[in-house]
Amino acid sequence: MSVKPIFCMVAILYAIILSGAHDMARADDYRTLEDASPQEVVDGMATKAARGLANTATGWLELPKQIYMTIKEDGYAKGLTIGPLKGIGMTMVRTVSGVAETATFFIAFPGFYDPYFDPAFVWQKE
Repeated sequence: MSVKPIFCMVAILYAIILSGAHDMARADDYRTLEDASPQEVVDGMATKAARGLANTATGWLELPKQIYMTIKEDGYAKGLTIGPLKGIGMTMVRTVSGVAETATFFIAFPGFYDPYFDPAFVWQKE
């Protein structure tokens, strides 16, 4: 087994573990660097880095997700024509935002290490 699939699996597992911590951190939406403890800052950075790695690795899952969601909401005709277009667009958005979050995990932006958009992970409900 090569290193790349192992790295992706570890990143996904790490993101799943931290996704629960992310939901608990949302209880205090108005945190700033000035009133946060060093532990909260490091937790925010780690969560943002894991989210970025997970979204970079799993961004391609937006393609089947958007096809499925469009079929479910609008029927098979739109799902098979519009769904792939939405999926390609969301794949690019999620993957690029994952790369951006990974590259800027040390910056408390937006908010206090909040995700760039919701849902934070492809497997979460919208």
